[in-house]
Amino acid sequence: MYALFEYKGKQYKAEKGALLKVDNVNAEKGSSIDVPQVLLVSDGEKVSVGAPYVEGASIKLTVEDSVRDKKVLVFKYKAKKDYHRLIGHRQKYTMVRVDEIKA
Repeated sequence: MYALFEYKGKQYKAEKGALLKVDNVNAEKGSSIDVPQVLLVSDGEKVSVGAPYVEGASIKLTVEDSVRDKKVLVFKYKAKKDYHRLIGHRQKYTMVRVDEIKA
């Protein structure tokens, strides 16, 4: 069984027990999140597609950890103007585990 859901403007594929990397969530480790924006649910033989969301479906997530991605370097430069600037950025993510898919 799997489901496609929308969370914080992005879409993810969830299977029971899967570990997903989503945008940063201000929640403590071990807390649970309930996501009602389920776009599609499939149990292997039957597929339910929402318009835009599946009625009565939800996904229960548990916050596992907060991590940061690799550093991305941004270099700005203007020719002949003696202007150059180097900026680094590390995006924050939250690892969540899919506990339950309610169809």
